[in-house]
Parts: sequence; C-alpha cells; structure tokens
Amino acid sequence: MTFDLEYNSERDHLIIPEYGRHIQKLINHCIALETKEERNIMAKAIVDVMGNLQPHLRDVPDFKHKLWDQLHIIADFQLDADSPYEIPSKEELIEKPKKMDYPKSASRYRYYGNNIQTMINIALTWEEGEKREALVFTIANHMKKCYLNWNKDTVDDAVIFKHLYDLSDKEIDLRESKERLSESKNLLRKRSSQGQSNHKNNPKVKSNYSNNKYRKK
Repeated sequence: MTFDLEYNSERDHLIIPEYGRHIQKLINHCIALETKEERNIMAKAIVDVMGNLQPHLRDVPDFKHKLWDQLHIIADFQLDADSPYEIPSKEELIEKPKKMDYPKSASRYRYYGNNIQTMINIALTWEEGEKREALVFTIANHMKKCYLNWNKDTVDDAVIFKHLYDLSDKEIDLRESKERLSESKNLLRKRSSQGQSNHKNNPKVKSNYSNNKYRKK
C-alpha cells in the first residue's frame, strides 16, 4: 500500500489563510470546470460556505459583496463566473495607497493637543463678555491639566497664560490677570480619583475585593 504524502513546502501558497486550504482547492476546481453554468453554481456554493466559515462578516455592511471579492482574490482573478457585484481588478488590489502628508496644523505645544487649539479658535469668534471670559478660563484650566499630564510635577499659571497668549496669536492675554487657575494638586487629585473609581468599577476588582473580604472573616 502506498500513500501520496503532501508536504507543506510543496503546497500552493494560501492567498487568504483564514479560509483554509480546502476552500482554495474548491476554488481551483471551480476554475477548471468546463462550462460557465457549472462554474456559476459552484461559485455560489463556495460563497455560502465562506460565509459560514466567517460568521462575523454578517455584521459587516454588504458582507456578500466582500465574500465575492475574496472569492476572486483567492482565484487570482482567473475565475470566469457571473458575479452579482463588479469584479475587482488585480491592478486595483496591488495599487499602493497615496502618501499621506504629515499634518501641518500641529500645535506649537504638542502636549496640549489639537483640540485645545480648536477651542481657542472658537473662543476668538465669541463676543467679549462674561461667557467668553468663562470659556477662556475653562480652556486655561484644561491646558494646565494637559500640561500636568505631560509633566507630572507642577506648573505656574504664568506659563499657561503665556502659552495661551502664543496659541491665540496674541489675541487672548491673561498675563496680567489676577485670577488664579485651579491648584495643581486639585487637578492631580481629580485625575487620581477618576482612576481609582474606574478601578473600583471594574467587575474583576469587585470580585477580588469581595473574595478577600470573606477570607478575612
């Protein structure tokens, strides 16, 4: 008795490994069928099997379209069968994506992030008054908190006011203001308390806590 052993080194490369070798063999067999009618019937059956192997794709919009595209990709675009969707081209698949330009709107003080700059720009569109002043100090306090996230020590309000002055193109000037921002220790305490509350709300932590509680008894 003889056995035809098939080694991995002798097998064809799996184009989409998630579907396994049997699907790839079925598709190769489908390509070799003589009539287009037979190929159409088998192609539809293969797509149904592929859908069963990847049930999570059912949550993807137009998942059938994705399955048919993958069918032609595995077939190396050699399958002559009718598809309910436009067949993708091999050139489209191997086309390199366009190079993305590096963002030029990065803040001069990166640790504040782009959202702070957006908030400052919005504040500049508001009319002078109490609402704008309240917004400006809210932004300044948030800047201080961002600064403390970056430098976990302390920061003088004058530094924040100077950065706000720079980021607003010298239109918001609090450098001579007598108003004080929130204390660094209070901002740090809020951050740590939020972390502790998230830790306590973790179901695993609650479970461990309750187990330790009963163990002590």
